Amino acid sequence: MRVENVYLNKIPLFFVLFFFALFNALGISFQDINLSNDDRLIYRANFQDQHAIFVSYLSDQSTVNMRMQQLTAFPEKLYIADNGRIIISLSRFGAVRIPTAGGLPSVIPGYPSFTENNLPLQGRLQDLAVSADGRWILYIEPTSPGYGNLLLANIAAGTRQMVSEKIELPALGFPAKWSPDSQFFVYSKGSRLFYYPINNSITSQVHERFRTIGQGSINSVLWGQQGDFYYFTANTIYRVINPEIFTRTMFGDFLSIGNVAAVLPVDFDSLFDQYWIAPDAGAVLIKKREKGFFLYPLGDHGAGTVMPHVSIPFGMENFNVFWTSAAGRSTLTVLYSLQNNTKAWRFEINNQTNTVLTTELANTPSFATGSLSPDGNRAAFWGERGLELWDYAEWQLIQRLGNSAVLSCVWANSRHLITGDSRFIEEINILLPTYPRRIICLSGADEIAFEENTERTFARSPLRILARKGTVWFATDGRSAWTTESNIQLRPVSLSSDRFRVFLETLNQGPFRNIPMLRNLQSFTTVPLFSSSHAGHIPQGRQTQIALCFDLYDDDTGLSFVLKALHRYNKRATFFLNGEFIRRNPHAAGAITKAGHETASLFFAPIDFSDTRYRITESFITQGLARNEDEFFRITGRELSLLWHPPFFRSSRLITSAASSAGYFTVERSFDPGDWISREETLKLNLRHIPPSEMIEQIMEKITAAPSGAIIPIRLGLLPGGRDEYLFQYIEVLLDALIRSGYEVVPVSAVIRR
Repeated sequence: MRVENVYLNKIPLFFVLFFFALFNALGISFQDINLSNDDRLIYRANFQDQHAIFVSYLSDQSTVNMRMQQLTAFPEKLYIADNGRIIISLSRFGAVRIPTAGGLPSVIPGYPSFTENNLPLQGRLQDLAVSADGRWILYIEPTSPGYGNLLLANIAAGTRQMVSEKIELPALGFPAKWSPDSQFFVYSKGSRLFYYPINNSITSQVHERFRTIGQGSINSVLWGQQGDFYYFTANTIYRVINPEIFTRTMFGDFLSIGNVAAVLPVDFDSLFDQYWIAPDAGAVLIKKREKGFFLYPLGDHGAGTVMPHVSIPFGMENFNVFWTSAAGRSTLTVLYSLQNNTKAWRFEINNQTNTVLTTELANTPSFATGSLSPDGNRAAFWGERGLELWDYAEWQLIQRLGNSAVLSCVWANSRHLITGDSRFIEEINILLPTYPRRIICLSGADEIAFEENTERTFARSPLRILARKGTVWFATDGRSAWTTESNIQLRPVSLSSDRFRVFLETLNQGPFRNIPMLRNLQSFTTVPLFSSSHAGHIPQGRQTQIALCFDLYDDDTGLSFVLKALHRYNKRATFFLNGEFIRRNPHAAGAITKAGHETASLFFAPIDFSDTRYRITESFITQGLARNEDEFFRITGRELSLLWHPPFFRSSRLITSAASSAGYFTVERSFDPGDWISREETLKLNLRHIPPSEMIEQIMEKITAAPSGAIIPIRLGLLPGGRDEYLFQYIEVLLDALIRSGYEVVPVSAVIRR
């Protein structure tokens, strides 16, 4: 059989993104190829800032799928399953499971991975939801820029089941949550919530419309620590006792089996708000947008009295909640980071007397990202500067457990903490005074090789694979876990065997920057190990520039979220501000300039220039632009760029000419996504409501007809008539779509200059 029929001739896109033009200059690359005498090829695959070590078994060439094995696991995100016995590690190369006792990573059947012929995606990590028993995984298979299919994979059987078609690609967080007993999950779609029970007849599940819970997003639901299910809609929290769900038919009213846990004096907005239930179900913590949070008693406590409220400053990140309950008392700790500093509040709640002791803690961890141990006694905090272990009750540092960057942590149980960095996935025993570490798996390797035949190896046994991390060498036979080795002898790097010769070939287009080539010495053919072609790809280095411009009229809702997203993607954009916004939100205006984004003018006031009540003259335009410049300088000490667009893009020759005489360039949008149309206006004007996911689909379709670049306007802030969802909430979905399609995201000035 010819080698070109062996492997990845039709390599699909990660999650079947068949129409995306993917992988510009940041594609996949390979290095450190090394071929053994028994035709095992080891190599390092690099993608973005991650890498993994793989081995391909060329001797399996008689089969359609050449066997490929992943030997290291980069722990960008860790999960624990099966009562702490299994670790699931998620990275750009897919999801793998590793025994907590130690072992090599193994592909999760039914979930797309690099070893299963799927390419990794640029942009965000494709998240998943793992059931507590470790039997099931939920993930989304993108089918277009804004939508995908929600799939349920059975890990043991290696099968997958369609749950829901055309679900919105998640804007923030995964749109499904498992019950603690793994018996069912809830997911959101189209501003509605649905439930899906796991039972013996899972393949004959009833239609989605008969599994409706009600309106809301995934933020509307959660499980308490006692296993009860909570649903927050409008100003009412419903509580459903978990076992009751399975005593009803799936055609019954879901909420009819629940009870009202509380009626609050404020509405819950599932688009922006979050809530947490106390472990003893005695109180609820609500975070209102990014503005503040407050406590509210549940049940008979408090007689409707709102407990302490704390404001949140602009720019808050990594909001984290720890909550324990014992003997009628709850201890709630809220943490967040602000300008690289951690802030912490603690609430001591006495349910018997309905009193709350509120304290802003001076002693804080170095990081706001953290996790509470299952018994509530310890808390782990991690970040770029290491890992800390804290006593939760006393709220004091116990031990710094390292100074190198930690990517992810998860508790296996109250005694053992699983931590992952760029070197290892390790287990730390936090109850022993020396905090011993045990290596579970390698995260990557600085050097790889085969072991040379020595006296301790049999002539016919396969050579062990060696990997160096730092100054330490590890070895595996491909079946057993990595073990440390001291006296090893490296086999010289070989690029040939009796049957093959291998080399790396540089590519200028497609998903790979270079590719391992196989020369079959028996059939006299030379073919790539992976297919290097992909229909519709954009050649490397030839990117169309797309500018995102954000309009701020009076409300800063969504600005903090957008700034964080742009920072994560390392992208610059243009923000148009008017005088009223600058005066009302001085900290927000300063945050935009501090983040290094381009700032432009939206005139001094949000005036519709097409309104006949206004007399538009040249001096009116020039004075309004000048006043906006002065207001911005007064607040930020910076100058606005000489870019502007009239409020609501209402322009004319007079307006453009007047702005030009003042030195301004009038920016025009390439097209209108319609995100400024409120729910109220769609009803009044009899228009069809267009959700953000569909807007993204339309944006991606229209910019293909703009080879010289495009300017995409996005409105920030809440609309007076409301919307079910806002486009700015899906900024990361839009950025993913642009980057994966090969577009370069730039400020407006870059598109204009071009």
